[in-house]
Amino acid sequence: MSFQQGLLSRCSSVLRHRVGHSRHINNILYRHAITFASISPRIPKSKFHTSAIRNDEAFKDPYDTLGLKKSATGAEIKKAYYKLAKKYHPDINKEPDAEKKFHDLQNAYEILSDESKRQQYDQFGPAAFGGGDAAGGPSGGGSPFGSQFHDFSGFSNAGGSSPFGGINFEDLFGAAFGGAGRGSSGGGGSTRSSSMFRQYRGDPIEIVHNVSFKDAVFGSNNVQLKFSALDPCGTCSGTGMKPNTHKVNCGTCHGTGTTVHIRGGFQMMSTCPTCNGEGSMKRPQDSCSKCHGEGVQVNRGKTITVDLPHGLQDGDVVRIPGQGSYPDIAVEEDLKDSVKLSRGDILVRIRVDKDPNFSIKNKYDIWYNKEIPITTAALGGTVTIPTVEGQKIRIKVAPGTQYNQVISIPNMGVPKTPTIRGDMKVQYKIVVKKPQSLAEKCLWEALADVTNDDMAKKTIQPGAAAGATTISEEMLKKQKQEEEKHAKKDDDNTLKRLENFITNTFRKIKGDKKKLSSHAISCR
Repeated sequence: MSFQQGLLSRCSSVLRHRVGHSRHINNILYRHAITFASISPRIPKSKFHTSAIRNDEAFKDPYDTLGLKKSATGAEIKKAYYKLAKKYHPDINKEPDAEKKFHDLQNAYEILSDESKRQQYDQFGPAAFGGGDAAGGPSGGGSPFGSQFHDFSGFSNAGGSSPFGGINFEDLFGAAFGGAGRGSSGGGGSTRSSSMFRQYRGDPIEIVHNVSFKDAVFGSNNVQLKFSALDPCGTCSGTGMKPNTHKVNCGTCHGTGTTVHIRGGFQMMSTCPTCNGEGSMKRPQDSCSKCHGEGVQVNRGKTITVDLPHGLQDGDVVRIPGQGSYPDIAVEEDLKDSVKLSRGDILVRIRVDKDPNFSIKNKYDIWYNKEIPITTAALGGTVTIPTVEGQKIRIKVAPGTQYNQVISIPNMGVPKTPTIRGDMKVQYKIVVKKPQSLAEKCLWEALADVTNDDMAKKTIQPGAAAGATTISEEMLKKQKQEEEKHAKKDDDNTLKRLENFITNTFRKIKGDKKKLSSHAISCR
């Protein structure tokens, strides 16, 4: 015995025990076999199924309800139903009788959209749907048990517990027969406000755009971007069909969108594989010759002009809403009022070209490395700094500047607002070069001697007499050979400048000492 058969037998015995109408219940159970609706693995393009016929109130003429004549075509019936259903939907129309009118419309459309039910009504009138049986057929959306057993919440014993170990019949049968169960709601792949309203959104388009460092900092206007996207077919206006043609009912499911299979006394309902649950299909000869029935075409020459904001960094994404691809779907003309189509977004991924001089840190600070000689770092001075805008500014270097020391120039960084910017950070890189001449070497050695640097290598040694220095012949010879290999020779001008510099330095030092001595004597 299969699971469904076992469940059916068990439910039948309980119902007989609780209600006492065994023959009537068994007739209902086996006349309206359990129907399990299989969910299609893909979302159909235009699948609009209606609710089951409701017979809890006085039966109304479906033609009068939809405002149609008995000679109305299937397309006219569908168009009238969607127009009125949209008008009286409870989520849109807040009038007290809107919900009642909406259910009347559902009943009317359920009959007239099904050829067999329509023929029954035209032949027998309301009597064809007496007793509520019309609600439970496999083509309807209601429970196959009709309205008699719509609520399963009453099947519990006197103590409040279920004889089936806590099984909730309302949830169990509600899920099995097309209902959502108490406290749950249906869902779908598309945004929808009921079974007849759907919203489709196109795919996003990603564009990679390179910008210069300057444009990334300050932004850029009137940037043209080229891309490819889906657009509605200009020939058929997105319907996918030739002019004055319409879809025809599917020959497999006869417009219901579902097929029924009977296995072992049970009916299994599944989405029609021919029309993918739409209930209708395009004939090959009616398809648009331009888009081949797709309703959309690829446009490879699209352009858009945008303004890129300031302060962009590598990898940032700029979103342009509603300018991407059109939804890949064909919609019939009479259904366009019930389907909302919107384009996807354009995603501009920014790639910033590297600048040899500048970089951005902390989002709003522009960094620049400035090389300075050791003499400027020790004595201080003035250096020239370029800016991203292309200007040049002069800044002072403090005496004793250290390697990697950073100074800030306010309001010269990345713009935060039209009037406020970050800072520009200048990081000093102290450059120490090898002495290129004998004069440079002597000065470095003199500096090392004055500062008592015992670790520095020296070629000039202090002499025995005070204030005198001697250089050994061997050392002079070795030094001369070294100079000939690596260093340029000192010309007369260089030596003269060195002599004048040293003379002036000695005079300055002696003069300062004399001033200090005279000042000390006067103080006594």
